[in-house]
Amino acid sequence: MATLREPVKIFIVQSLACFETPQQVVESVKQEFNLEITRQQAALYDPTKATGKNLSKKLTDLFYKTRADFKDNFESIPIANKVFHFKELQSIYDDYSKNRVMRAKILKQAQGLIQMGNGVQSGLSEKEQIEVEMKRLELEKLKREVNPPETRPPEEDYKISLNPDEEIPHEPIL
Repeated sequence: MATLREPVKIFIVQSLACFETPQQVVESVKQEFNLEITRQQAALYDPTKATGKNLSKKLTDLFYKTRADFKDNFESIPIANKVFHFKELQSIYDDYSKNRVMRAKILKQAQGLIQMGNGVQSGLSEKEQIEVEMKRLELEKLKREVNPPETRPPEEDYKISLNPDEEIPHEPIL
């Protein structure tokens, strides 16, 4: 096993924190530093694995800081960015200038991307989106109760609130 200098160790830790596999790290180290290491040696620098449990405090902190930054800034990855998708679709669309069928498929894909962007909130599932929307509505209701508006909207004049044990009235309420 080769003894690694500090810059190489930092490079390995940051690469692993960005979810690269040990094999990808080995190839990156070979390309970047012209240094041959093994997958097992690279895995020693991942504190989330059993082999990396003895990693120094400094490198462990660097790993978790890099991972948090990576997760928070996933938009900086081109393929995770909507603009990147639209640019790619535009170039493909331009390539198929005479093929109407392919152009229609590309337009449909772009439309799906637009709709997906309108419906998805930071990668939440449909159930989670509904729960978030329900919580938002509950918060709005509580805000109205705490700070009632000066005038009531006309649609609220006709609302009847019933307790669970009450029945719907048979006569109009005036």
